[in-house]
Amino acid sequence: MAASELYTKYARVWIPDVEEVWKSAELTKDYRQGDGVLQLQLEDGKELEYKLDPKTNNLPHLRNPDILVGENDLTALSYLHEPAVLHNLKVRFIDSKLIYTYCGIVLVAINPYETLPIYGSDIINAYSGQNMGDMDPHIFAVAEEAYKQMARDERNQSIIVSGESGAGKTVSAKYAMRYFATVSGSASEANVEEKVLASNPIMESIGNAKTTRNDNSSRFGKYIEIGFDKKYHIIGANMRTYLLEKSRVVFQADEERNYHIFYQLCASAHLPEFKALKLGKADDFHYTKQGRNPVIDGVDDAKEMSSTRNAFILLGVNESYQLGLFQILASILHLGNVEVKDRDSDSSIIPPNNGHLSVFCELMGVTYQDMSHWLCHKKLKTATETYIKPIPKLQAINARDALAKHIYAKLFNWIVDHVNKALHSTVKQHSFIGVLDIYGFETFEINSFEQFCINYANEKLQQQFNMHVFKLEQEEYMKEQIPWTLIDFYDNQPCINLIEAKMGILDLLDEECKMPKGSDDSWAQKLYNTHLKTCALFEKPRMSNKAFIIQHFADKVEYQCDGFLEKNKDTVNEEQINVLKASKFDLLVELFHDEEKATSPTGAAPATGGRTRLSVKPDKKKPGQASKEHKKTVGLQFRNSLQLLMETLNATTPHYVRCIKPNDYKYAFTFDPKRAVQQLRACGVLETIRISAAGFPSRWTYQEFFSRYRVLMKQKDVLTDKKMTCKNVLEKLVQDPDKYQFGKTKIFFRAGQVAYLEKLRADKLRAACIRIQKTIRCWLVRKKYLRMKHAATTIQRYVRGYQARCLAKFLRRTRAAIIIQKYQRMYVQRKYYKRKQAAALVMQCILRAYMARQLYKALLREHKAIIIQKMVRGWLARQWYKRSLTAIVYLQCCIRRMRAKQELKKLKIEARSVEHFKKLNIGMENKIMQLQRRIDEQNKENRVLSERLNSLEISHATESERLRVEVTRLRGAEEDAKNNANKVTSLLEEVERLRKDLQNTQKEKKAIEDWAQTYQDEMEKMISELKEQNHLLKNEKNDLNRLIQEQSQQWTDKMQRALKEETQQLENDLNEERSRYQNLLTEHLRLEEKYDDLKEEITLTVNVPKPGHRRTDSTHSSNESECTYNSEFAESEEGTRGGEDVSKGILDMSLFLKLQKRVSELEQEKQSLQNELDRREEQFQRARARDDEEHKKARGAELEYESLKRQELESENKKLKHDLNEMRQSLRGGAEAGSGAPGSPAYTVLLDQLNASNEELEVRKEEVLILRSQLVSQKEAMQHKGTMTEPLPYIEDVQKLTDAKEISQAYMGLKETNRSPFPDYHKLNEDGELWLVYEGLKETNRLLESQLQAQRRSHDNEVEVLRGELQSVKEDNNRQQQLLAQNLQLPPEARIEASLQHEITRLTNENLDLMEQLEKQDKTVRKLKKQLKVFAKKINDLEGGQMDVSPGQTADEPVHPVNIPRREKDFQGMLEYKKEDELKLVKNLILELKPRGVAVNLIPGLPAYILFMCLRHADYINDDQKVRSLLTSVINSIKKILKKRGDDFETVSFWLSNTCRFLHCLKQYSGDEQFMKHNTPKQNDHCLSNFDLAEYRQVLSDLAIQIYQQLIKCMENILQPMIVSGMLEHETIQGVSGVKPTGLRKRTSSIADEGTYTLDSIIRQLNSFHSIMCHHGTDPELIKQVVKQQFYIIGAVTLNNLLLRKDMCSWSKGMQIRYNVSQLEEWLRDKNLMTCGAKETLEPLIQAAQLLQVKKKTDEDAEAICSMCNGLSTAQIVKVLNLYTPVNAFEERVSVLFIRTIQTRLRDRKESPQLLMDTKVIYPVTFPFNPSSLALETIQIPGSLNVGFLTRV
Repeated sequence: MAASELYTKYARVWIPDVEEVWKSAELTKDYRQGDGVLQLQLEDGKELEYKLDPKTNNLPHLRNPDILVGENDLTALSYLHEPAVLHNLKVRFIDSKLIYTYCGIVLVAINPYETLPIYGSDIINAYSGQNMGDMDPHIFAVAEEAYKQMARDERNQSIIVSGESGAGKTVSAKYAMRYFATVSGSASEANVEEKVLASNPIMESIGNAKTTRNDNSSRFGKYIEIGFDKKYHIIGANMRTYLLEKSRVVFQADEERNYHIFYQLCASAHLPEFKALKLGKADDFHYTKQGRNPVIDGVDDAKEMSSTRNAFILLGVNESYQLGLFQILASILHLGNVEVKDRDSDSSIIPPNNGHLSVFCELMGVTYQDMSHWLCHKKLKTATETYIKPIPKLQAINARDALAKHIYAKLFNWIVDHVNKALHSTVKQHSFIGVLDIYGFETFEINSFEQFCINYANEKLQQQFNMHVFKLEQEEYMKEQIPWTLIDFYDNQPCINLIEAKMGILDLLDEECKMPKGSDDSWAQKLYNTHLKTCALFEKPRMSNKAFIIQHFADKVEYQCDGFLEKNKDTVNEEQINVLKASKFDLLVELFHDEEKATSPTGAAPATGGRTRLSVKPDKKKPGQASKEHKKTVGLQFRNSLQLLMETLNATTPHYVRCIKPNDYKYAFTFDPKRAVQQLRACGVLETIRISAAGFPSRWTYQEFFSRYRVLMKQKDVLTDKKMTCKNVLEKLVQDPDKYQFGKTKIFFRAGQVAYLEKLRADKLRAACIRIQKTIRCWLVRKKYLRMKHAATTIQRYVRGYQARCLAKFLRRTRAAIIIQKYQRMYVQRKYYKRKQAAALVMQCILRAYMARQLYKALLREHKAIIIQKMVRGWLARQWYKRSLTAIVYLQCCIRRMRAKQELKKLKIEARSVEHFKKLNIGMENKIMQLQRRIDEQNKENRVLSERLNSLEISHATESERLRVEVTRLRGAEEDAKNNANKVTSLLEEVERLRKDLQNTQKEKKAIEDWAQTYQDEMEKMISELKEQNHLLKNEKNDLNRLIQEQSQQWTDKMQRALKEETQQLENDLNEERSRYQNLLTEHLRLEEKYDDLKEEITLTVNVPKPGHRRTDSTHSSNESECTYNSEFAESEEGTRGGEDVSKGILDMSLFLKLQKRVSELEQEKQSLQNELDRREEQFQRARARDDEEHKKARGAELEYESLKRQELESENKKLKHDLNEMRQSLRGGAEAGSGAPGSPAYTVLLDQLNASNEELEVRKEEVLILRSQLVSQKEAMQHKGTMTEPLPYIEDVQKLTDAKEISQAYMGLKETNRSPFPDYHKLNEDGELWLVYEGLKETNRLLESQLQAQRRSHDNEVEVLRGELQSVKEDNNRQQQLLAQNLQLPPEARIEASLQHEITRLTNENLDLMEQLEKQDKTVRKLKKQLKVFAKKINDLEGGQMDVSPGQTADEPVHPVNIPRREKDFQGMLEYKKEDELKLVKNLILELKPRGVAVNLIPGLPAYILFMCLRHADYINDDQKVRSLLTSVINSIKKILKKRGDDFETVSFWLSNTCRFLHCLKQYSGDEQFMKHNTPKQNDHCLSNFDLAEYRQVLSDLAIQIYQQLIKCMENILQPMIVSGMLEHETIQGVSGVKPTGLRKRTSSIADEGTYTLDSIIRQLNSFHSIMCHHGTDPELIKQVVKQQFYIIGAVTLNNLLLRKDMCSWSKGMQIRYNVSQLEEWLRDKNLMTCGAKETLEPLIQAAQLLQVKKKTDEDAEAICSMCNGLSTAQIVKVLNLYTPVNAFEERVSVLFIRTIQTRLRDRKESPQLLMDTKVIYPVTFPFNPSSLALETIQIPGSLNVGFLTRV
């Protein structure tokens, strides 16, 4: 088509850019032919004029439609060119976080530099068995394709992984090998897959190093062949290596490291075993410190060393060899530190006693003198003489480094050889898959010999790749019968010829190496002379004469000639090698010897046999040619090995993985377009695109084309033949017939045609959308107009009505206002008049009152004046009297004052003496303080002192008066006064002292009174405070009581919630334990199958078959019936078929050891499960004590059920282990004796283990034993005597055994000594003894029934006791809660004391209760012992009564049988059969029964009813052997038929239903009260009377679990192929989702073709499952569990595929899924199964479908998604959003910012990081008791069952 049709306005193109390589732009103007400029607009809005090249006039590349961006396969792009490829990879890598993309047959892998959760076992299982195009690109898809093609085509495969250093080649190769190891597994017990994976850490440690581009760069190429046997299990592997970078051992550039192993050694130098190596830090050695960066972030070298050593051990390299390897590596490090000094210009010397050289020689076991000498000298040989020549320092250092490199290379090859030996298998290899991890194209600033060899290898691989791609294209065209035209593609054969042809670069290099004086310069000149003018691919740099340029397929590379010759020669001083060969170190000598002489590191010689492997090493020549072969150059060796590799690859089917390094800075998910384009050009991806684009890259099937472009067709164009329809439409749409071709099944399009068709489709859809929008908008506007018109009319009507009402209202208001005004005005005037009248009256009243008051006041004032005059006059008289009196008194006062002053002077004199006295007696204050302390005493003394004070006052007054008189008398006489002066002084002192005492006493009294008052006040205050505190305490008490009540209520609620949560948790734990137990049963079933396979293997290994007869002991326990399939029935069947015995050969001990190991593991797991279950049971018991009675009973039954299951399985495992131990011991003994034929000990023990039981039943009723001992004794007496007159002595002896235990022992002894397989009951019953015994047995049964009733009554009493205990526990719980609430209010010390006291009280009560219980138990035991003795006595009496009948006959009379007539009775619901008919019974009812006929014609569960009726008869006749034999045969026969037809759903469902019915019958008729309450009285009469089959119920329950799991697996195998096609791929709603263009790897079509599964197919299959189970009579609850499991599988598989398929994550597909889920829900409603929980299992799928349909733009959308998708994990939500892909141009992609918003909101979720759902999960199954209302006596047995030998009883 013309360019003008494509380059129109708004068309988008790619233009070159310096920074981004390619930049997107949009045309703003149509392009017309001849225009030289394009008008463009960049994405940032910038306008640009793009000039076209006038010479070529090439237009820029067109962009693909957005719908194609992000495709899984680059070949699906309509426009195939470099910018489209780069943009598609960038969008997938940056936006969708997808690192894998297909490019035709190539998988492009971009290194994310981040750990991604896409390599787990769940992902491996998801890709296993899938077609390569059906899933998203992944390394696992490539590995699965290789594995599948190997098995399908019987052809070896290769996976070629290439890329730059740091691109992820090694990791990709490891994941591919891990996939093979996981999917295929190993066929032997040696765990070969683990060894294959264990070789990786070893090879990484010795072959990987840190470079500037990669922290773990592989510095060698390797090709690993993984071998498979005929069953395609891994049996071994072989590794080839290429071009180890030896120069890294002695030199590293900046920021690089040596090989990892050296740093691992240095990091582990502190270990004791490495002390002798004398290592230190990595910085101490020259060979490890040159890069100046010895540490890698996030890598622990010591830990890596431990991993390396563990890998060595796993591969069989023992510790001594490992230490030898490390010793050699350490010596290399020490050799690098050897210092060489100049002696002169032509010679050098190593100083004596060099420490590092001494250590090197010590470690290597060589002499110091020899090594130091030959490090500085070399030997020159001529034709006649030999010279020893010293060498200068530089040459000596080079020789030292060459020796180190040579030793390391030898060590590397030795390790590779022994890894291959460890991975070698003795089993013949059938096929292999090779994984090639080889260096990609390299170009650096300085390129040398290594880069030359690497690029040479890539040239060869690219040639092979181009040829393979060309071949696939050719095959596709030929298959579709498309006219084939040669496609021009780049052929790099000229470049390869330049390198490897005769007189090529390698030939000239080898020739120059042979020259005596050859040099790099002369070799360069030869290259220039030979190729410069003859080869266009060879160039010479302008500025250099020591370099050359080669035009490789990827780019031009300039190589520096310096060092080419030296590296090609790889020379090392031969004398140094001889010194090493003379070493005392065996491993070192072994390194330099031939491979045939090397010993295995495990000490064993290499194994022989198997497929001859290809080897890189040259063939071994004759000894005479050794020196010649030793000189073979590196280039020649590499060319030979590369040629061998190409031959291997050409002989296999290749698969290509191209690893891309997105940036040089190791940033996570950062894309550098420049670096990516360089690698895409170098790795051949663009060449693949170019080859595809040169032909017909776009390919559609006719159905897909019709479905996609149906919108471009008219109705008349659509024909019944889709192929003709497509042809007619294409002829109209695309005028140029060269743009497409019609194949047989596909339409082939040229590049760009699909984009053109997409453009036409988008235009058509856009025009349709415009028309739809126009019509809808018109309808909306008209509807809006009509709505507005109607609204306007309505508004007008209401407005006009409103206005009229307003006018009427106004008129009414106006008239009303006039009336109101009239009356108002009248009222105002009348009120005004009345107010004036009232005012006048008031004024008159006031005036008159005022005048009356004035008159009254005048009269009153006159009267008051008179009174005042009277009073004033009286006052004046009194005042005069008072003044007179005052004057008199004043005169008296003056006189008295004068006298007082005189007295004052005297008192002052006395006062001075008193102050002096006070100073002398200042210590009295202390006394006052003491007196205050003694309040009580002073109160008493106070009264005494008061009395004394009064007397002293009186005496003092008297004495004072007397002294005053005396002083007055003596004044007159001075002489008498002087004479009596001393006496007066003493008297004055005494008086003063008395006054002082008086004052002190007064002060004390006052102080006491003050203190008493203060104390009283304080007490009153304290009392008031106490009252206030009491009031506060009361309030606080009330608050605390209220708080306690609230807390008590809260605690009660909290405890109830905790109890509810704990109960829920216990239920979950119970379900989990049940699930684990059932998984353990599955494992046990697998062991049984393995054990059965072992028996079959033993049977097949027959040496000398001999006829014989085999007896079988019938006493098989229930445990044995579960352990082996070799039952009595199986043996009898084998005997009837031929009576032949198969002899066993020598057994495979490895299988026995594996089985024993597995049993031990199961025992350990079972022990842990038992401990966990015990703990759970304790928790559950505590929780159950707080629950009601019904809950308690239900939980108790479940726990007892689980406990019985655990005990049974543990017993089975123990028995299996015991059997295997005896087998192993016997077989070992047999192997030593050299016999394995029949009759040998091993054979005998094996038969004994398989056919004999290990123990009798543990519980046997003593009463039954006694009766059977009596029966056996009578039988023996009849056999020995023949008459009834002689057994009396024997009977008397039996009667002496009064103790029940002695009788039991006697019975066991008789049974063992006189066992007869077929007793003669006719002879035994000659005189009717059996009838007598039967009567005694009935009597005993009645006695036992009475005891059973008593036991039931005691059980009821125990239940009542337990109820009382439960009530007491509840009361105790309430009491403890109250105590807890009270203790919380106490201080910590009191709280601890109270809790201790409470605990002591509780323990004391418990001890008392336990003592009471112990006493009750002792009483019960004594009572039972008494009952046992009484019962034994009754039995003895019964024996005596029976024996009294016999003596009535004489010895001479003949013995005649007594015929006892039997009453006719109704059918008792029992079936009688003979012992020899048991084989026919199980054969006709189980092995040869057709489920379809039984399900259609007979009642459900009929075989189970028949078998139970037979079992009832065996119980009725009290034959334990018959019961045991029947149950064992039934169980083993069911197992056998399920093993034979386990893949038939109908058979498995039939026997699941019958097994459950048989189990229900055993429960219903067991006699247990909990099961009997559902029975009718007649059914209760049919209960088992003699045997307790609880153990067999457990065995049958386990068998039912195994059948259920087998049913689920069978159902899963049927549904699995339908789910993805029916739920995802098929379009249930046609036309909703269009088909997108696909690439080379075609996906499964979503169009319903013939044979394609649809949703209807799934629903039909579900109907089939449901109808089959209903016809078989499966329990409804069990059907619900099966349906729930079915829906879980459907939901999990669908969701997993949705998460791994980008093309399924679209809006339309979400609608399809929602519709499909609704159909499934409708099916559930139709079947009344909505309550079974199946719908809930689909919730994750429903949420994923909703996530595809909801809006995904704003933060509100993110919040809605987070709340809606609670059933999906964060990883699943983000994965769906990343995979969301628009199918049509009208949809929008999810932005990266929105996805980050989702991640931020969900980061607090605690969930499993697993991406996919586990499809192997099986919900734990339960079998609720479902009693049958069918009466046994009414069951009729049809003749079609062929069981006519059964007799109704």
